[in-house]
Amino acid sequence: MSNALAIAAVTATLRDLLNNGIIAHDLGAATGLVTVTSRPPDLVPTGDQEVAQLNLFMYHVTPNSGWRNTALPSRDADGNRLTNAPLALDLHYLLTAYGAGEFVQDILLGYATQLLHEQPALSRSAIRTALGAPPPVSGAALPPALQALAAAELADQVEQIKITPATMSVDEISRLWSAFTVPYRPTVAYTASVVLIESPKSTRSALPVQAASIYAIPFRGPRIEAVVSAAVPPADPQVVAGSTLVIRGSNLASPTTSVRIGDALISGATLTVTDTAIRMPLAAVAGLRAGIQTIQVVQDIPMGEPPVAHRGFESNVAAFVLHPTITPAASGITPTLENGAPVVVDGAGLLSATVTVGFTPDVGRSQRVVLYLYERDAPGTRPARAYSFPAPTDNGIASPAVPATASIAFAVAYVVPGAYLVRVQVDGADSPLAMSAGIYANPAVTLS
Repeated sequence: MSNALAIAAVTATLRDLLNNGIIAHDLGAATGLVTVTSRPPDLVPTGDQEVAQLNLFMYHVTPNSGWRNTALPSRDADGNRLTNAPLALDLHYLLTAYGAGEFVQDILLGYATQLLHEQPALSRSAIRTALGAPPPVSGAALPPALQALAAAELADQVEQIKITPATMSVDEISRLWSAFTVPYRPTVAYTASVVLIESPKSTRSALPVQAASIYAIPFRGPRIEAVVSAAVPPADPQVVAGSTLVIRGSNLASPTTSVRIGDALISGATLTVTDTAIRMPLAAVAGLRAGIQTIQVVQDIPMGEPPVAHRGFESNVAAFVLHPTITPAASGITPTLENGAPVVVDGAGLLSATVTVGFTPDVGRSQRVVLYLYERDAPGTRPARAYSFPAPTDNGIASPAVPATASIAFAVAYVVPGAYLVRVQVDGADSPLAMSAGIYANPAVTLS
């Protein structure tokens, strides 16, 4: 690869190629002394001082589309340099002929374009000749700028530099020369492609691969269609902490099937897997809370020697509701007082109490919990009485270091004495009610 001197080295080589062609064709006999320069057009003398001259001016540089993504990425995730990706550039030139005499500009431009047509690429020998002094002259005899270009390593880059004519419209040429703010002279555009500039910085390379493994895997990802409890009617079909969960779907079986519930990943003998169903006990999943839970089937792909699990297929994300199971108990039953006197409604003194409810699974301090009481055995002459009571702040958890609790004490007040069904809602998930003789019977507490 070339280094940062390559752009100047290409210009110097082209100028040397044109100069040699002028000498070989002895144009001095027809046009007088001819010089070949590589200066900006505004620095080239014109008018009374204009002499026979060819000027090669690089006016534009663009990235080369064929090489711009080679050896990328150049760094790994830790920022270590993996490769020295080459900077691939195309150089755009204007070749302009000058001369005060009649036909001088045309003669010079004709010979120059013929020369570049017959030598459309810069050979390695031509580059070395242009950038180095021929023997017996030493490099010290060269101008300082050319002495520096000898180190460009342009002749050693992997791809030869091609010189191709570029088509420019009259409008494009007009805009360019207007920017130069000098009188227009006959001009031909060329493109030199491609210059490859590479950094000499140290890189990190991997050791050779000793053996390659190829894996052909059919694309048959798992899909979840339903998530239900394994309970069969008349058993309650709601999913609770003690339930066996059944995941129904397609393409569920694989040598590495696992199930992700929330942040937990369950695999191995805990799962009973077929292609259309997966059974698993929820008791095997630690840290679950009542409420909506997400579930996904994951199938890793073992690769390598020894096999290591790689990310493979993942199903759609499904959801199920985990209902809490509860054990209620009433204590501290006293009359409800207002202004020191018992409160009486419909001839019955209202009661206050503490209803302590045990939960499975535990309740988190930030979960929303509400206690509901429903009157049991209400007469048919009136609607059954019903009450609701929110949980205390932070669900009664005093210490910020404690994330969850197994029980909550609810303060109950203004309740008519009697037997009540108890139901609790945790993040929208209701606790189940047990039936007896066709009616809801448990769990229940008696306030009297």
